[in-house]
Amino acid sequence: MNEIIQDIKKHLPSDVPFYMEDDISIHPQKFFVSELIREQIFYLLRDEIPYSTTIQIVNFQENENFDKISAEIIVDKKSLKQIVIGNKGSMLKNIGIQSRKEIEKFLNKKIFLELFVKVRENWREDEIKLKEFGYK
Repeated sequence: MNEIIQDIKKHLPSDVPFYMEDDISIHPQKFFVSELIREQIFYLLRDEIPYSTTIQIVNFQENENFDKISAEIIVDKKSLKQIVIGNKGSMLKNIGIQSRKEIEKFLNKKIFLELFVKVRENWREDEIKLKEFGYK
């Protein structure tokens, strides 16, 4: 078995690696940040919100002391926007607090998180919107 591996290695190209050794994914940090926000929405709202919700990172400014992140929570119905915002903004505030905690753990630094809720009706049927939101 060891001979086979050595023989295969002889035929492989020797070049610069595609990824750095400490890279954990091919996805950028923005992807993980958006997924952490989405996770909190599904966790906190459970059955009230459909899985047609997506997150778009609008701004991601890295600073020495903290990062500033602005994100839009995209839903496909006005009624869902009201659910995500909650009574006097209470649900959106809770989503923000929980998301910030998880993102700070992931990035290992303090962040300022700004969340907005936007309605984009039928976004899942729109090819342009799907690409804009990072779906292929």
